[in-house]
Amino acid sequence: MKLSKELLKRLREKDEWQIPGEEYFALPEKVLQFGTGVLLRGLPCFFIDKANKQGVFNGRVVVVKSTDKGSTKAFDEQDNLYTQCIRGIDGGKPVSENIINASISRVLTATSQWEEVLACAENPHMQVVISNTTEVGIVYTEESIHAKPPVSFPGKLLAFLYHRYLHFKGDVTKGMVIVPAELIPDNGSRLREILLQLSSFNRLEEGFIDWLTHHNYCCNSLVDCIVPGAADLDTGYEDGLLIMTEVYRLWAIETSSEQVRKVLSFSETDAGVVLSPDINVFRELKLRLLNGTHTLSCGLAFLAGHETVKAAMNNEAMAAYMEGLMMHEIIPAITDIHIRNDAAIRFAGAVLDRFRNPAIEHRWLSICAQYTAKLKMRVLPALLQYQRRTGQVPALMALGFAAHALFMRGGDGYTITDEHAGWYAEQWKLHSPEVLIKTAFGNQAIWGLDLNTIPGFAQLVTTMLKALMEQGVAAYLEKVAAEITVS
Repeated sequence: MKLSKELLKRLREKDEWQIPGEEYFALPEKVLQFGTGVLLRGLPCFFIDKANKQGVFNGRVVVVKSTDKGSTKAFDEQDNLYTQCIRGIDGGKPVSENIINASISRVLTATSQWEEVLACAENPHMQVVISNTTEVGIVYTEESIHAKPPVSFPGKLLAFLYHRYLHFKGDVTKGMVIVPAELIPDNGSRLREILLQLSSFNRLEEGFIDWLTHHNYCCNSLVDCIVPGAADLDTGYEDGLLIMTEVYRLWAIETSSEQVRKVLSFSETDAGVVLSPDINVFRELKLRLLNGTHTLSCGLAFLAGHETVKAAMNNEAMAAYMEGLMMHEIIPAITDIHIRNDAAIRFAGAVLDRFRNPAIEHRWLSICAQYTAKLKMRVLPALLQYQRRTGQVPALMALGFAAHALFMRGGDGYTITDEHAGWYAEQWKLHSPEVLIKTAFGNQAIWGLDLNTIPGFAQLVTTMLKALMEQGVAAYLEKVAAEITVS
């Protein structure tokens, strides 16, 4: 049978499953969500569903599908229900949970159901807007918000807000809490700027701009949860929307407003929702410890013969490298008056649990995409900070840069997806390892500075690169790992 409201009656007999009750489906629509993707269904919709089941938030989600690409058939056939399977490691212990998520009330396609989307603005219960329209979604496009519909996400959102303003005659209690989940820094602030810029382009009245500015809240946010998407799990029924998520989950929302806290009451039911006046700490921890460790490890792990993060964590040498990298070099580099050492250590422990997750196949070659740019953004600031604080060269980071240079030489069996791939290929044809590192590190167009000016760094990277080439990546990694264990 296919998942549906009718099937729920049978599933409620499964005590270990989290199933919505009959009363759940009478809850009012409180959230307008732009995007049907697995991240939104696996994180914000999870928090809302959990709160609803505890009688806290008591509101459902109207999802807006921006384009005609694909269809809403799967949602329609399943009464907008879907299964969320949580799998992973928490505190060293395996976790397995199955949830029937009933947070979504309906899915509307903007291009063919725009009037129904605008009608949602007339709902007095509506309080929250959520979005994840990819990184290119929050961009300014000069367009009329009276189009049916506007092309851009900010255009659609402004049209919704303007319709709401007109319908409620500027009622100051009918503003929205807007929480974009796009993976760009200061996403809420950027969206707010675009909404105001687009209001000016459309010559909207001062009364609306005042209402938009003072009675709507655009909150910066950071989402952190691996949602691989569809999973091959036996539930005993058919579910075309089934997703799997890891145990770790974070939705950090930047606000100091008590009104926003009141509206986002689902934050009370899960520690994964954090409302804070400053979310930069969470962004820095994620960027340096999770993303930075991924980036420094990807080439090394792949060249050592490990296809996935899970496989690397099952290898003593690779696991020791990643843990040592975080504990001995990244944490000393990033902890200060803003980031406490104990908080960083706890976060690193959670990252290691996530890396060990047996249910997620995260491939190193995928992580290697745009390898060079990731090193610059995610790693270089921590490397420079470590050197300034200690006066020493971070050896494990140096090994990561050596592995990057070797990976960029290319080889049989893999394709390099990197905007600098051609340049590196040419350098490898022309130069020895010593000259290659000196030339690459001196390319300020790549790094934004001359890495040769970091005392001792280029020399150590060169030494390690030659060792990787002469001894083999796996063999040299074992030697490095043995020294980490001893220290």
